[in-house]
Amino acid sequence: MLPTKAYAAPAANIPLEPFQFERREVGPHDVQIEILFCGVCHSDLHQVRDEWGGSIFPMVPGHEIVGRVVKVGEHVRLFKPGDLAGVGCMVDSCRTCPSCREGLEQYCEVGFVGTYNGRELKSGAPTYGGYSNHIVVAEAFTLRVPDTLPLAGVAPLLCAGITTFSPLRQWKVGEGHRVGVMGLGGLGHMAVKLAVAMGAEVTVLSTSPNKEADAKALGAHKFVVTRDAEQLKRVNNYFDFIINTVSAPLDMSLYVNLLRRDGTMILLGVPPEAPQLHAFNLIAKRRRIAGSLIGGIEETQEMLDFCARHNIVSDVEVIPINYINEAYERMLKSDVKYRFVIDMATL
Repeated sequence: MLPTKAYAAPAANIPLEPFQFERREVGPHDVQIEILFCGVCHSDLHQVRDEWGGSIFPMVPGHEIVGRVVKVGEHVRLFKPGDLAGVGCMVDSCRTCPSCREGLEQYCEVGFVGTYNGRELKSGAPTYGGYSNHIVVAEAFTLRVPDTLPLAGVAPLLCAGITTFSPLRQWKVGEGHRVGVMGLGGLGHMAVKLAVAMGAEVTVLSTSPNKEADAKALGAHKFVVTRDAEQLKRVNNYFDFIINTVSAPLDMSLYVNLLRRDGTMILLGVPPEAPQLHAFNLIAKRRRIAGSLIGGIEETQEMLDFCARHNIVSDVEVIPINYINEAYERMLKSDVKYRFVIDMATL
């Protein structure tokens, strides 16, 4: 077994603290990665506080992992020691169901194995994430990380990046499309960068007028203050797609009416209560509401390669590991542009 240093939540609503545990030895198909940076996702906070239920403690969060390969198993072919590599939200799946065979492991009918707060399929042992000094992962769930991009900015691509890239690819967003982005946080700022790089006209929809400069700096072509009736009127029946990253309560009808005929709103955020929507708002213009969840391994690799070609990374604030509890409190206040990333050299 491999001794491992980490930060963990001992139980719900208890601050994270130093923690030691053992990872499995490198097997024939495994890759061992020295973790250099790990992003801090809002879902880390939800799970360490058991807000979704079923949390496994002690919990080592972190599923936006980039680092350097230090050892590979005898049957590994795509990685060698010294390579840059990454791990996203999954470390395994059944690999045999229809979704897995189609490269859509995120929709595995058995359920994918989360990088943390999950259980390994064979042993049932809990999985521990990237707030640690190294990780051992199957080659099939290891990603090649471009060496042309700053690693700290790459880490959030493995969740925030793929969560927004996947629906943009699924709905074939590109030139000639008008895309609205709701919410300018970790997900929203990536949706703006990616949709612009794909050639779409991008508008940020926000309740906060003071976010306009940031939206334009990220590449957005337009900005609409949704509390301003006149601004909202100008984009009524306007968008082909709306990427909805908002997890706060919202008036769904207000935003659905911004879709043109055959337009689609893609839900990425999960409000605490189910939004209300009259069916006529969809029927009248043959509009659609859809959802999307991260991406499979092949698509995540495609996203990383796309970002390398277009020089896209997440905007980050790099922090030491002992700042993680303060970072969580700031994250609750949306006091970060746009993702915290832990420098694991500080562990």
